Amino acid sequence: MNKFFFAVICLFVNAHAWGRGDLEKYGPFQIALNSDLIKCSHDRNLNLDVSGIDVYMYDFSKNDVKTFAVTEAAKGILSIKNLDKSKKFFIFVGGFKSNINKKTEEQIRQSFRNFPNSYLIIIDHSLYTNDNQGSRKSYERSVRYVHYIGNAIGEMLTDLFNGGVSPKNIHCIGHSLGSQILGRTGEIFINNTGHKIWRITGLDPAGPCFSNSFIQNQIRSGIAEYVEVYHCNAGALGTSSVLADIDFFVNKKGRTQPNCGTPLVPGILDSPKAAKCNHRACIDIWTATVNHPNWFLSWKCASYKEFKKGQCSANDTTIAGFWNPGNATGIFYFSTEGYDF
Repeated sequence: MNKFFFAVICLFVNAHAWGRGDLEKYGPFQIALNSDLIKCSHDRNLNLDVSGIDVYMYDFSKNDVKTFAVTEAAKGILSIKNLDKSKKFFIFVGGFKSNINKKTEEQIRQSFRNFPNSYLIIIDHSLYTNDNQGSRKSYERSVRYVHYIGNAIGEMLTDLFNGGVSPKNIHCIGHSLGSQILGRTGEIFINNTGHKIWRITGLDPAGPCFSNSFIQNQIRSGIAEYVEVYHCNAGALGTSSVLADIDFFVNKKGRTQPNCGTPLVPGILDSPKAAKCNHRACIDIWTATVNHPNWFLSWKCASYKEFKKGQCSANDTTIAGFWNPGNATGIFYFSTEGYDF
């Protein structure tokens, strides 16, 4: 890099009192996804076919896994011998480029493998959200499919409800694009049943194509009995919008996470790698809490600046993560400093 150019950037950063990670949203991939280079479409009139979604049903107590096409999934699940409808049903929806064999899906499986009285369902929508056409075109295509994937999952959950599964036993968890998919899932479940899913958890909901879109295209308060959102790469791969009953901003402004190598001047060399690390950190943090109920006390706070200065220590608190009791609302901050996960 030209030394003069680098010096100018450093002076610019110092003059604005910005620190590590504040320019993350200006990384090369972020510029592509947040500019006119990408065409964002949330058209609900395309009638796109998503019958190629696969649904994986795990009963770890019996060391059993079954796979169904999404259109047949509810019927297949309800026909499982000795299915216990009183158990919790955890449904995980991954993001852009996710599939059943990725690290994230394995992490989810391991997190719930020993969780009692529950089933785990993982949605594989990779036929429509892979990156086979290159990042930009593939992401554009994936965004077009969000509404329809959400429809399909919502219809599946509706059929489970009609088959006797209580919405109070349904907890949906999404990461990135999966979080935004669940915005439609919750909406269609309400439209179909007049009831709400017990909880929807959004782990760093996707920002590009969503941050500036209509609220009905996003995960949001009202689509479940309780909606919680965790921000780990806000303003870049994740949204910075406050959307849920409770929004948690993790570590520095919910933008950057420890050990992700966010450079002093992000976006010059390795910012896309750092952004991906920050974005994925929400999965690591949230899944760690499944087996650690008391981790991550959080404070209601008006801003990160006030939180960092300790000015919110007398404010309302709640536990972040899987064991969040679901009785707090508003904007909360917490730090993962000192935790090993």
